[in-house]
Amino acid sequence: MSAKRLKRQLIKKRLFTKNRLVILNEETFEELFSFRLNLMNVFVALTTISIVMIALTTYIIAFTPLREYIPGYASTKLKREATQNAIKSDSLQKIINENSAYLASIKKVLTGDIEHTKLSRDSIVVAEQAVLSDEKMKPSEADLKLRREVALEDKYNLFETAKPKVGLVLFAPVKGHITDNYNAKDKHFAVDVALAKDTPIKAVAAGTVILADWTPTNGNVIVLRHNDGIISVYKHAASLTKEQGDIVKSGEVIALAGSTGTQSTGVHLHFELWKDGYPINPTQFINFE
Repeated sequence: MSAKRLKRQLIKKRLFTKNRLVILNEETFEELFSFRLNLMNVFVALTTISIVMIALTTYIIAFTPLREYIPGYASTKLKREATQNAIKSDSLQKIINENSAYLASIKKVLTGDIEHTKLSRDSIVVAEQAVLSDEKMKPSEADLKLRREVALEDKYNLFETAKPKVGLVLFAPVKGHITDNYNAKDKHFAVDVALAKDTPIKAVAAGTVILADWTPTNGNVIVLRHNDGIISVYKHAASLTKEQGDIVKSGEVIALAGSTGTQSTGVHLHFELWKDGYPINPTQFINFE
């Protein structure tokens, strides 16, 4: 027990023994600086300095922009900008995909490059309609009862009669004799109407001019985009009165009839009608004669 006590006293004596640190001039041995200290003072001083340094470093990393210069730490501004750029790039990618689909649809309109097997719309089916028997065409008793109820409900409905039945009315771009009808099997997705030279060609409906230019094959071509995904195409015009980006009204003159392009066979209008990238027979909706 006395040995342990003696050892503790020896350690305590070493920690608290006063020592003098003296700085002398090497040539003259003149005392320049001196101060008294012990091991305990050195330990406390080093511990205090370490704690202060750790606290200062933590503060700099947590609350100051200086942490951006430390390898491994990203800038808050950089993170915010990266997030915004990711959102913008996602939106731009969506717009690019929509534009690509739209341009592909326009390409079909201009080139007529569409497979006959894909014409599956009700208004453009080129297959022969199946002939149903009279027995299958007769309505059932439940169907007749429902028809009578609907007729009674609509008989005195004032608002129903005030609403239009169609969302878009198409007017004839020209009046003339059809020389070549719509034929999907031969990939002739248009009607050719014979006209006198410089006959005004009118817009079938209000819309925007998305193309107005001359092409070697079809001469002067103007393409209009209307509501409900409908596109009208006018080819072989002698001259155009509208430019790309113009807004046109229904029945407004957009071109004059002529005979241009390598595929032209006299003065006529080559007119096409498209819906969501699929050709439509214009004679089902427009009376040209």
